[in-house]
This record gives sequence, structure tokens and C-alpha cells, in this order.
Amino acid sequence: MLKILAKWLLLASALLFVAYVYEGVVVKSFGSAMLAAFVLGLLNTIVRPVLVVLTLPVTVLTVGLFLFIINALMFWAAAELLDGFQVRGFLAAFIGSLMYSVLGLIVDSALESLFAKK
Repeated sequence: MLKILAKWLLLASALLFVAYVYEGVVVKSFGSAMLAAFVLGLLNTIVRPVLVVLTLPVTVLTVGLFLFIINALMFWAAAELLDGFQVRGFLAAFIGSLMYSVLGLIVDSALESLFAKK
């Protein structure tokens, strides 16, 4: 449970960092970042697998590069659902989702080593 809460807090912080570094993404407050991280997690858990299966032929044809488009669409969809989280266009969603994904990998790696069972 502690690992989930830590991941949520760190991903919200990562989203704030993306908004600070990249002007195409706007997050109004830490509360908005917390809600956006939660909604992104829900979308990536529920909607993304369905989109991956539905677009499998395109994904195979593009050798997996279409998955970047799906990530950008999830990022953009979360911004459309929330008031305190805004993305200025699809290109901004694409770049923002790339940055957020890289930071998410770093968070996952750090938490794995921190919470590793011995």
C-alpha cells in the first residue's frame, strides 16, 4: 500500500515537472497533478489495452511505433477530462507523454529498488 501511495505522489510530481519544463503542458496545482496522475493511471489500465488490441494491425505495421500515438492519446484524453490539467494540442500531448513516460520509468525503477524484498 505504501508503494502505491509513493508511486502516486512521485508520478504527480513528475507531471508537475513536465509542466514546469515543457510549456505545452499546464498543471494548475499539486492537487490537480494528483488527480491527473490518478486519471492517467485509470486510462492506462482500462482504455489503453483495448486501444492496443483494436490497433494491433497498425502497431505491427509500424513496428510498435503506433504505441507512442496511443500514449499521447491517453495523455490528451486525461487533459480533456480534467480542469486543472491542460495540454495544448496533439504535439504537446505527444511530447508531454514521452517525458512523463520516461519519468515514470525512473520512478518505477527507484521504487523497485527501494521496496525490493530481500
